[in-house]
Amino acid sequence: MNFSNFFSKYKAQTPLWIALIPLAVLVVVLALVIKCFGADAISGGSQIALLFAAAVAAALAITLCGQKWQVLEEAIVENIRTSASAIIILLLIGAISGTWMLSGTVPTLICYGLEVIHPKIFLGVACIICALVSIVTGSSWTTIATIGVALMGIGQAMGYSEGWIAGAIISGAYFGDKVSALSDTTVLASAASKVPLFEHIKYMMITTVPSFTIALIVFFGISFFQTPQEATQIEQISQTLHSSFNISPWLLIVPIVTALLILRKLPALVTLFAATVVACIAMVVLQPDIVATIGGQGALGTFRGLMIACSSTTAIETGDAMLNDLVATRGMGGMMPTIWLILCAMCFGGVMSGSGMLAALTRLFMRFAKRTVSVVSSTIATGIFCNLTTADQYISIIITGNTFGDLYRKRGLEGRLLSRSVEDSATVTSVLIPWNSCGMTQSTVLGVATITYLPYCLFNIFSPIISIIIAAVGYKIVKKEPKDE
Repeated sequence: MNFSNFFSKYKAQTPLWIALIPLAVLVVVLALVIKCFGADAISGGSQIALLFAAAVAAALAITLCGQKWQVLEEAIVENIRTSASAIIILLLIGAISGTWMLSGTVPTLICYGLEVIHPKIFLGVACIICALVSIVTGSSWTTIATIGVALMGIGQAMGYSEGWIAGAIISGAYFGDKVSALSDTTVLASAASKVPLFEHIKYMMITTVPSFTIALIVFFGISFFQTPQEATQIEQISQTLHSSFNISPWLLIVPIVTALLILRKLPALVTLFAATVVACIAMVVLQPDIVATIGGQGALGTFRGLMIACSSTTAIETGDAMLNDLVATRGMGGMMPTIWLILCAMCFGGVMSGSGMLAALTRLFMRFAKRTVSVVSSTIATGIFCNLTTADQYISIIITGNTFGDLYRKRGLEGRLLSRSVEDSATVTSVLIPWNSCGMTQSTVLGVATITYLPYCLFNIFSPIISIIIAAVGYKIVKKEPKDE
């Protein structure tokens, strides 16, 4: 699919004031939904808000702009098509979260982590671990859903607030995602900006490494001043997990097999499915009592238990309220509100793109793009703005890269500056927006509201800021002869 040709069909000169109406409607309705439902907004209110805003945008496009419904419908369908693989991945992540927990894999990692990771360095170490795993996997989603969930449990056992833990996990995962050649967003950003992949990654290091370094300094600093839980309490948590699960080093085979599949560069869908199957085998072999409790006795009960672990809500009584919440799972079913929200967000983004309203809004940023720093700032602002309006980082990357490509060439700026600016905005800020697919997913997986972890995602916050500062300084920015087209 040629995304450039696809989006070029929707560059009608829609008046800016019309384009602002659906956005204002969305903001107002979402604000009311959040005020009424709070953390439960994702259970239906946010979806209705997105569909209502999409309906307003469609009505305006048809009545005031003369746009045909068929064009809008095509844009919606294309938006949903591009998110199809992400939805399947999300379902598999739900299955992994259930099977890795009930197989004892995550509890085993938590128990060993409590023994190995010292509380005085936990946040920094957690960030580094997630960064390394994400570089190898090329996926922030997979990293957060596996090792991130385990680190979440370890951090809570050590007495850290959920916001700081989630912030460290997400910061590390998104750093690794940005600099990994296996990352789909990294590949997409380089392709949208027409820059060779490894040249794009190398140039990103200029802004990415300082952002990550600052984040690590803060995380290690906060950890150093943390008052850790008493050893007796941590020991009690470990003993409770041992009494509820069969904690065994054999369970480390599950993440090891997953890592080996990743190293063989198998597709994410294949790797996640295999990781679920291996965890199911571990459940049957090492946690027969849990399987019997969930599904019943006998072969048919075992089959039923595995199906429930993958797809439905489960609860294990440990005798500790905090641990009960930690080991509770929701499976694929727990991901359905998120998938519902993603589909509604794709409808809104499709109407905004197909009507030309998104193009009108991005032109607003381009008016201020005069000097190099203002060009980069406008690119970053557009990437963040697209994350807010389209609710999807992939669409944001494509639109931002395509929108500013000609401007960079006319100003004699390198394509790698564009691709880096796109990554420093559209990729890393998506997880900070509650109704964005990334924000919804990580909030669901970690069990922490997006607004709660947002202030602590230091790498994601520093990345666009550092990018603008580097542009203002002019470091490693090479200008060529401008091209008038």
